[in-house]
Amino acid sequence: MEDTLEDPPTSAVLLDHCHFSQVIFNNVEKFYVPGGDVTCYYTLTDHFIPRRKDWIGIFRVGWKTTREYYTFMWVALPTDVKSELTKQQEVQFKAYYLPKDDEYYQFCYVDQDGVVRGASIPFQFCPENEEDILVVTTQGEVEEIEQHNSELCKENQELKDSCVSLQKQNSDMQAELQKKQEELETLKSINKKLEQKVKEQDSREAELLQLKEQNQKISSENKKMKVRVDQLQAQLSTQEKEMEKLVQGNQDKTEQLEHLKKEYGKLFLSLTEQWECQKTLKQTVEELKQKEATATKKQQELTDQNFDLSKRLSENKIICDVLQKEKQNLEGENDILKRENSRMMSYMGLDFDSLPYQVPTSEQGGAGQSPGLVYGNPYSALQQEVAHLPIRLC
Repeated sequence: MEDTLEDPPTSAVLLDHCHFSQVIFNNVEKFYVPGGDVTCYYTLTDHFIPRRKDWIGIFRVGWKTTREYYTFMWVALPTDVKSELTKQQEVQFKAYYLPKDDEYYQFCYVDQDGVVRGASIPFQFCPENEEDILVVTTQGEVEEIEQHNSELCKENQELKDSCVSLQKQNSDMQAELQKKQEELETLKSINKKLEQKVKEQDSREAELLQLKEQNQKISSENKKMKVRVDQLQAQLSTQEKEMEKLVQGNQDKTEQLEHLKKEYGKLFLSLTEQWECQKTLKQTVEELKQKEATATKKQQELTDQNFDLSKRLSENKIICDVLQKEKQNLEGENDILKRENSRMMSYMGLDFDSLPYQVPTSEQGGAGQSPGLVYGNPYSALQQEVAHLPIRLC
């Protein structure tokens, strides 16, 4: 079976509901040779219009519904349905998808609603030349076969003639039906026109009655209008007097308007001067804002400098405290050294106060001293004195 993207539209409609005469198959062979492509020729009648989903299928003889197709091919839509050349169509079945048995088959044209519109005579798929097959029959059997064959040929011809006659009758009936339909449409249009005329006549009579009623209403309305006109004339005279008063009042208002325009001009000049003053004030305010921003910036810088000075003062105070502690420590060490010197002098039998050179105190200058000693070298003068003393051995 042919491998297509979608299945063809089929129907479960029985054979008696099909229309086999709308598509006629031409040049259908009795036998088709297996292994070759088969071309199907068909003709579209005048009263049939093909559609996009129509298809031609190969059916085994004896089928009941269009769902029993063996294989199918989509038909090609003709470019011009009314042309005689485009009514002659063909479709080709590939050998790969054709039946392989020797059963009887037939072509069927199926529209997109699944209804059969035409069917061909039966045919078989078998070799056309059967001369190589040796058949042994008696003379009587040959005569019976020939007689049966002639009867089948005669019956087939009768069926063909009957089919042609039926096709002709069908086409004649279709033409007659078309004429009847055209006549019916003409009668319908005439009937519509007559009904429209009757309606128009009725509407005219109704319009005439309406016109009479409207005429009576207009007459009564004219009488009322005359009374109304008299009233309007009286009102008009009254309104004219009131208009004169309004004109006089309008002149007074015009004079007042001129006076107001002059005052408006004076106010506009005053407002312009105020606007100039306001503009000057805005400029002054902007300058003050800029000065304030500059002063704020300078104040911030002074604040930062004050903070740095406070920080440095705190650091200097800490350093001073550290130096004070170091001074106290050095003074304590100096006192210890003085006591040690006194002890050593007394040990050597020298009087510390009688020495020609005394060690300077912390209040005296430290010139000529060793930079490593706070009170100089206490042994320098002692060494000079000891050098002149006799050595005593204890």
